[in-house]
Amino acid sequence: MSGRLLFRGIAARIALTSLLVTGLAVMVIAGGVLGVGHDVFERLMVQHGATVELAREMFNQTVTLVFLGSAAVAALASILLAVLLARQLSRPLEEIGRAARRVAEGDLVVQVPRQGPDEVVSLADSFNRMAKSLQEQERMRREFIINAAHELRTPLTNLQGYLEALRDQVIAPDRETFASLHEEADRLVRLSRSLDMLAAGDTAKGAPPAVECDLVPLIAAAVEMARPAFDRAGIRPDVQLPECLNARANPDQLSQVLANLLQNAARYTPAGGQVSIAAEARGGDVLVSLTNTGDGIPASDLPHIFERFYRVDKSRDRARGGAGIGLAIVKQLVEATGGRVGAESRGGLTRFWFSLPA
Repeated sequence: MSGRLLFRGIAARIALTSLLVTGLAVMVIAGGVLGVGHDVFERLMVQHGATVELAREMFNQTVTLVFLGSAAVAALASILLAVLLARQLSRPLEEIGRAARRVAEGDLVVQVPRQGPDEVVSLADSFNRMAKSLQEQERMRREFIINAAHELRTPLTNLQGYLEALRDQVIAPDRETFASLHEEADRLVRLSRSLDMLAAGDTAKGAPPAVECDLVPLIAAAVEMARPAFDRAGIRPDVQLPECLNARANPDQLSQVLANLLQNAARYTPAGGQVSIAAEARGGDVLVSLTNTGDGIPASDLPHIFERFYRVDKSRDRARGGAGIGLAIVKQLVEATGGRVGAESRGGLTRFWFSLPA
């Protein structure tokens, strides 16, 4: 119904406009032919011996009739051309309208053909990009729900098992049991805090305050905080920093970013592996990078590693895997201060980097 109304509206407007243009053209020509031309024709005929009545009759039977017939044909042709043009415009617009209704009903895989004038093709391209973006957002939403449910279910199931075993006196309420219970509860607390941090970043109004600060002591302090984890893995981080490196950042959030990246490096670098931290000033920003040896990240996973709850290896153990939120927090905190994040992995080396405005 809406498609027919759309066509009818376009056809009527284009036909009316075309008819008005044709009418104005006919009026201008009529003024010249039937006005000026009539007088000239009559004067010439009288000069060659014809009477005035005969000259008028000849003019009316030839020029006037031909002119009126031509005007009628022109008006009809303009209407037909207007209808054809309206159909050419309305067809792709109807396709986009139908596709929009399908998207509203939940069909996010719909795409519309690129046809029609350049403006309509541009509209179709914009619609297709929007549909793909919505499809990607829906995929991320589903994965987020599934992974969040998994992250909650595992410690809750462990807690339930321990409590039932204590209730049935299957295990003794000793110090080791309570330590296990505390570990599972602490995992839930860390998960809830990470989710709170992500939610706070999503709903925050405006960017967090950024100040001019020297990154060198902040990076050095973060490395020292992570050194026990490196020592347990037999890793000696290589730190390459200039004497001073000024950038605009939020110091507390930058510490969180560095802690998450260093924690990942300690977790996924094999014993005796190498970890290097470097920072440098560029044209208009400052680049901080962290490189570690290890298994690497498959190329198909690289575009998704900063998504919430995304894991490269879905089956890896929880001791190594974590909740899959750390890199999402890194991305959110860095971009909140006008920076960028990225990752690359090849040849047994994985490099995470982020930039901050200078």
